[in-house]
Amino acid sequence: MNQRTYTGGCACGAIRYEATGEPVAELHCQCRHCQMRSGTGHSSYVVFAGAGAVTVTGEPRSWRIAGDSGNEKIHAFCQTCGTPTHVTFAANPEITAIHPGGLDDPTRFHPTLMTYGSRGLGWDRHDPELTVLEKGPPA
Repeated sequence: MNQRTYTGGCACGAIRYEATGEPVAELHCQCRHCQMRSGTGHSSYVVFAGAGAVTVTGEPRSWRIAGDSGNEKIHAFCQTCGTPTHVTFAANPEITAIHPGGLDDPTRFHPTLMTYGSRGLGWDRHDPELTVLEKGPPA
C-alpha cells in the first residue's frame, strides 16, 4: 500500500511534523474561536486519525480551550516564532489536525468542508463547492 506523507512545520523550523496516510478530513472552520485565534474569518486544517498518524519533533508549547462542542482542544504552537502547528483533542487524542499553511507543499490542501458555517462572516468568502455544516462535524 502506498501511503502519502505530509511534512511541514513552523516558520522558523524549530517544530516539524510528519503525517502518514490519507487525511480523514480537509476543512475550514468558521467557529468564533478559530476566527479569533487566526485573526481572520476561519482556520484551516488537514485532519489525521490514528495513534502515531502524526509525528511532531521539536518542543511546541500548547494552550487549551473548550470548543463550541464543550470538548477541550489543545492548540500547539512554536514557542520561538509563534506559528500555530497543530491541534489535538482531549476527548479523542488519536485525532490530530495540522495547519495546511505550514505544509512544505501547501498546494496539497484540498478542503471539501466548512464547519460552523452559522458563525461565518460575510467578508470571509469561501468556495461555493464546499459542503457547509452549520455546526461542527457529527460525533
